[in-house]
Parts: sequence; structure tokens; C-alpha cells
Amino acid sequence: MSGLLLIALGANSAIATAQTAPAPPPNNDIVVQGQRARPSNWREAETQHVIVLSNGREQEVTQIAHNLERLYFLLSVLLNRTAQTDDTVKLRVTLIGDAAEFQAMDLRNLRWQQGPFNSAFDIRRYYDPRQDGAVLATTRIDQRVVLQRGVAVVDALQGVQLGGRGDPGAPPGTAGTGAIGGQAGLFGLQSSADLIRPVNEESVPLTAEGMIYAGFAQHYLTTFFPAAYPRWYLDGFGQLFSTLVVRGDTMMEYGRAPAGTTAVLHRFGNFRLADVLSGAYLTQSPDKTRWTPVHAWMLTHFLFFSPTRSGQFRSYLKAIANGTPASDAAAVFGDPDVLARELRSYFFAKKPFERMTYPADRADGPIVRRLSLGEAAFVKGRLELGSRVEVGGPQRDAWLRRLRDQAAMFPGDEGAQVLLAEAECRSGHASECRAAADRALALSPTGSAALTWRGVAMAQAATALTGTARTEMLRQARATIGKANRADTEAPGPLIAYYRSFADAGDPAPAIAVDGLTKALTAVPNAPGTRLALGSELASRGVLPVARSTLMPVAKGGYDSPERARAQAVLEGLAGR
Repeated sequence: MSGLLLIALGANSAIATAQTAPAPPPNNDIVVQGQRARPSNWREAETQHVIVLSNGREQEVTQIAHNLERLYFLLSVLLNRTAQTDDTVKLRVTLIGDAAEFQAMDLRNLRWQQGPFNSAFDIRRYYDPRQDGAVLATTRIDQRVVLQRGVAVVDALQGVQLGGRGDPGAPPGTAGTGAIGGQAGLFGLQSSADLIRPVNEESVPLTAEGMIYAGFAQHYLTTFFPAAYPRWYLDGFGQLFSTLVVRGDTMMEYGRAPAGTTAVLHRFGNFRLADVLSGAYLTQSPDKTRWTPVHAWMLTHFLFFSPTRSGQFRSYLKAIANGTPASDAAAVFGDPDVLARELRSYFFAKKPFERMTYPADRADGPIVRRLSLGEAAFVKGRLELGSRVEVGGPQRDAWLRRLRDQAAMFPGDEGAQVLLAEAECRSGHASECRAAADRALALSPTGSAALTWRGVAMAQAATALTGTARTEMLRQARATIGKANRADTEAPGPLIAYYRSFADAGDPAPAIAVDGLTKALTAVPNAPGTRLALGSELASRGVLPVARSTLMPVAKGGYDSPERARAQAVLEGLAGR
């Protein structure tokens, strides 16, 4: 796919690193340590650019990690990044059980969305570009999308038709009452592990690997080339690489049509192309739209490979990245009916795909290890943290109580105490946060993350003080965060915490704090929280072009986030300046 299309941000400002009596361990530490050291069924596979965790087979987690490293190389070649250094935090990918187990975690995507696709394509995936490093999670079990309801096997053998709504044109999600376990008549996403399938059912596979590759491709694009992309393009970009095939150790194929493409396109038919290019489809109900991941793949594939449309596509993306409304940017394609006819012809044509050789010297496998019971106990909690603390309310409080109980069961696990400290601080519980951080520091006195959260807790406590007491507490908090930074100069957490100790206290941030925030954004370039903080700070200092380019992916990009409205407000304040 030569000449792959993308928009890159302008250069960031200069980068610099911000600088500035633990409690005794519990009496039962020896006993718990023994339990903690026992291996779990969770494994971690780490490569140069990714960390994959799974409670599945070792071969599975090894293959996924290795293929993601290959995909990283492939994207770097296509996007001309092979000679550039990578100072970003590694993406953490977690594969969790089957669809039911994954759904039970109730992970809410606050900073990443897809579609909206037709409700049959209820894809289970979670992505969060957190300030300390992005996380991606999905089920590790293949699923299938049911396009056409069938008749339950047992009923077919008895010559009995499925009860309830049997009309293929009935609303999606309605099931017949005669289905075994309520499953056989479902229209939508089901696990490939279902043993009993209806007769005459039409379905297409949705592989766990494909969902991971698509999510990784989107992460790569928004990390190394952050810009205000339309969502349909982000979906389509991911789908282009969802069909990655690795043959042997050195051959890769990408750009192939997803399995079931013809069936999906025939089933759902055409979509209003003008609505997609203008973004109007985003407000349509998933129950009514004919837009699917396969449509996103085909439109993106067509515009990538079209010799006559690729230039227009580049202009369209650049205009949106610069803040032009999508409906106006779409005018570059000319008559939408002509474009639609070309796309329909493309559907029936033989579609190109490409192969690339993976260098043999890069074929080394990942480093794999078994997680201890203590480490494994908090794999899910680490993922849940993002949505629980931000949603707030009774759900957060109940989750936090469970996390406290779990952490109490593993007082000798540093990671458990650090996770609890973060949850407490982000929930506004300064004293509880400091206590958990102190327990972690008792186990590892120089732990950067524990020092960071101890400093954050002190800065939060300072807000309740006045006069010299407040000033002294803030000084101590910043000194503690400075120790965290010196313990791990590459970690974004201390840099962000140091800046926030000024911003949250209403104090002017010194230049070194702003430079540290810039470095934190370099480590996680697609973190909306860091972008909002840095963009707002630069705007207040009159560095307007860089402020605009920093805020645009948050304010005008394809994904909504809690930071979006504030980023838009800052941009509006810059109008005319």
C-alpha cells in the first residue's frame, strides 16, 4: 500500500524532565508472599513495543505478541517510520476469556468508540489512551456475527419451526421462543464456541486476532500521527489490518477482504455515502444504519488503492485535520453519486492486497513469563480502573470497596497497593491514597509509581490547608514527585503529577513543569488528558499554533472523550487570535 495516507501533527515544544517514614510491613507478609509467589494461569508476553497478557495457552499469547511486533514493523514501513526512534510507552493488550466474561467486566469506552455499526456488529473491545500508557482489551475467543436467523437443530429434527419472530426482516435482536437457551434465533454477535447452531443460519466469523490487529493499527495511527481523523476512517484503517496473515516467520499479507465480505454487503446493501463522508451517520441509530465494519473496510480500501481518488482523499483528511467541517471537506470528491457508482463497481472487482517480507533478524519471539497469583488478581482491576473512577457514583464506590478487600489479601504485593493508591487518589480520597502508597513504599522504597501517588495525595491534602501549612505541604508533595521522576525518568506519571500540583492548586506552572508535560505527551501522544492540559497551558502562554495542533485531535477527532468539550472551548477562545 504505497503512499499510505495520514496527517501528522506539527512538532511539539522542547522537552525536559521535571525534578524536584514508610509504614512497617504487615505481620503476615511472609505467609502472603508465599501465596503470591505461586504461579497463576495468566501469562505475559513482552516484545520491544507491546505487552500482551492472557489467561489462555502460552502458544496463543506468544503468537499474538509476535504478530503485533510484526504489524508494528509493517506499519512503520508503510508510514515511513523505520528510521525514527520510539519513546512511547508500550501498549498493554489483555485477552480475557470468552465474550460473556469480557462483557461482565462492564468496561466502558470513554475515549474510544466505533461505528455506530448495525447492531449485529456489537464488537467487544476496550481501548483507553491513558496518560500513563494506553491499554487494549478484548475477548480471546473467536465470535461470529449472525446475519440470518436459522432454525434450532433440535426443532429442525422434529420438523418444528422456531417460534416467535421468524421473519428475516424483523427488528434485529429479536429471538424465537423455541431457541435452545434463547440463543438459536439471535441476530447479532455470538461466540464461536456455541456448540449448537441453527440450521440454515448465515453467519460470518469475527476472530479475536482480527479485533486485536484492528485495535493495534488504530492505536499506532493515533499514537504516531495524532490528528483530527473522521471516525469512519479510523474504523476502516483498523479493518485494513484486521486480516493480517503471517506465513512462516518472514512473510506478511495485509489488505485482504474480511471473511464474509460478500455476504455482509449483500445482506446490508448500500449505505448513503454522503452521510458517511459528512459524519451525519454518527447520529443514526445502530438498529437502522446499514453501516458495518465491512463497509468501513471497503470504503477505506477503495480510497487507498484508487489511482484517481487517493489525491482527493488526502485533501479530505487534511481539511478535516485543519478544522474544516466534514460536510465541507467532502466536497473535494465532487458528485457523490459518481463516487458511489465507482464504489459499487469496486465491490464486484478483484481487490488488491499486498505482501511484505519481515526481516529474519527481527523474528525473535517475545519474552514470556507466568504471572504470580498476586499479579493475576489485579489484571482485571487495572483495566476496570479507567471507567470506574471516572463514572463515579455507587458503582465506583462498590468497586473501590472490593478493590480494598483484594488489596488487603495481598499486602505483600507492591502492584496491588499502587493500584489501590491510584484508585483512591483519583476518587479524591487523599488519606487512603497516601496510606496505600506508603504500604507499597514499605515493600519498595524507591518505587516510582508509589512515590508519585504519595506526592499526589499530599498535594490533594494541601488544598484543605491555608497559609504556610499549605505552602509547606505542596513543597513536600513536589519534592516527593521529584523523587519519583528521578527513580524513573521516562515514566509519564511523575511528569503529569508535577504539573498538576501547580495547576490544581491554582499556582502558575513553571517552565520545567510545562516541559515535563510535553515529555509526558511524547510518551503517550494520543492521551486526551495530557493533550488538553498542554494545549490549554500553551494557549494561556500565547503559543497559539502549537496549542491548536495539540488540541485538535481531542476537540475535532473521531473519538469522543470527557476532555472533548473543554478542548473545544479552548479552541473557540483562540478564534481570531
